[in-house]
Order: sequence, then C-alpha cells, then structure tokens
Amino acid sequence: MVSVINTVDTSHEDMIHDAQMDYYGTRLATCSSDRSVKIFDVRNGGQILIADLRGHEGPVWQVAWAHPMYGNILASCSYDRKVIIWREENGTWEKSHEHAGHDSSVNSVCWAPHDYGLILACGSSDGAISLLTYTGEGQWEVKKINNAHTIGCNAVSWAPAVVPGSLIDQPSGQKPNYIKRFASGGCDNLIKLWKEEEDGQWKEEQKLEAHSDWVRDVAWAPSIGLPTSTIASCSQDGRVFIWTCDDASGNTWSPKLLHKFNDVVWHVSWSITANILAVSGGDNKVTLWKESVDGQWVCISDVNKGQGSVSASVTEGQQNEQ
Repeated sequence: MVSVINTVDTSHEDMIHDAQMDYYGTRLATCSSDRSVKIFDVRNGGQILIADLRGHEGPVWQVAWAHPMYGNILASCSYDRKVIIWREENGTWEKSHEHAGHDSSVNSVCWAPHDYGLILACGSSDGAISLLTYTGEGQWEVKKINNAHTIGCNAVSWAPAVVPGSLIDQPSGQKPNYIKRFASGGCDNLIKLWKEEEDGQWKEEQKLEAHSDWVRDVAWAPSIGLPTSTIASCSQDGRVFIWTCDDASGNTWSPKLLHKFNDVVWHVSWSITANILAVSGGDNKVTLWKESVDGQWVCISDVNKGQGSVSASVTEGQQNEQ
C-alpha cells in the first residue's frame, strides 16, 4: 500500500520539471518552466516557502542538493544554457556561481558522492558533459567531455563511492582505491559509463545498448559494497531496463527489461537502500518496483497524479513484454 502523505502547492506559474528533497528530508526544492527555483520547508507536513530563486532565463529542468557537509547548496540547470549553484548564507539564498560553458540547453545536474569533494556533472543538448569541481575560495575548475553523446545528453548519474565487493573483501584499515565513475544517457539511444583516469582525464569506459529511442534518465543504484553494480535506465521508447554487472572489472553489463510502458518514461529513481525503484512517465503515474526472490521485477504500487491512497497491484507476467 502506498499513499500520498503530503501535497505542496508550489504556486509555480507553469509546469514543474523536478522536485528534490534535501539530505534530511526537511526541505523541498522545485523548478519550473516559469524560470524559477523554489525551496520549501516541509517539516511536520507543513509547507513554508523559504526562497524563490530567480536567475535563469528559460525553463529550469533539474535541481540537485549537495551533501550538507558542504553547507546548504543547490544546483539548477536550464534551457538558457546555464548552470547556477545557489548557496544559503545566514538564512539567505544567493547565487554562488554561474557556469555558462554550454552551447545549448543543460538538461541534467548531479553531485558526485561527497567523498570526492564538491563535484557537479552537467549534461547538455550540445552533446557535452561538463564537470565542475570546487577548488576553494569561490573558484570552480571546469573539465569538459565534448561529443559525449551525439545530438545531446539528457541525464547524468554518479556511481556510489563504494568499491563493488568491498563489503566482503576489503581488508580492514586499508583505504579503498576509489575510482570516480558516472553514467550518462543521450539522444543517441545509448547509456555511457565514464571513468576518471589517473591523469585526471575522463574516458568512456562502456557503451550500453538496448534502448531504441532517446534515453531520458539513468540512475546508478546506491551500494553497501556487495559485488553487483546496478543501473536503471528509461527511454522515449517506453522501456525501463535494469543493468547489472557482477565482475570486478566492470566490463560486462547485462540488461533486464523491467517493463514496457505505453508512453515515454521520464525518470527513474532508487530508494536509499536500492531495493525499490520509482518510475515516472508520460501517463502522469509514478510506479514503484521491487525485485522478487526469483529475480523478476514486480510493481508494488502505482500512484495516480492527484490521487490519494492506491492499493498495491502486483503485475508479475508483465516483465517479458517487449
């Protein structure tokens, strides 16, 4: 059983494209085609508008919270080709940095795991992915992967800062050798995996092919150090795939079709424990999926837009529809 516990009237004047809770679940950031980013205090079921951030000159597609160890920081990206990093100082939200290094709409922003420092990946319709790294004293270093996806990049998602298998194999007291990785999805129907080389340059490590239309979102699952790495992807083709990799080298990824929907699927999002996947699509529904004991993905709920509680429906037999 899944039920809607709270609705927030954002007073946005146009379509809302993203809504993200902060680390503690006490604040909600939203962004819209009305060019604004809003932050609400949603503690105890309330909704108090804390900030109405204006700085973008086009629809704002996505927002992302940085880890609170760096303070209260929010990134936003827009059709206006800009990425803005907002910071709260003494209770007031202000623009801290603006990145205008893309030639087209910036569609996705994602902060790296906090272990790596403040690093933001940004995917753009110009086909490039830029990586902004905070170097201190208000300065940001920019690295750019040109032609990451032909026609454009729609989504970026970082791998967790956990070495696969480390829960079982890691000798105690030894610092793990973290390799920075992230996934991206694009208009070339591909998911690509990127890895930082020892010289600090980014290199394409893998191409994952299964979708027959634009990849709209990718989400690398959180990990506690089990041997398997998992990525979810969704596409204009209506399909959601779960990609898994069991070998330590990270070379062999196999896709499993979670479900074929009748409409575009816009977003996929993992629960913190990575055992439930939320899927939202063009049918205005959010569905929650869980892997059953026999390895099949089953729908444990679906919540219609604007509806209250919905009883859980298990749709076994739908996994193999193409």
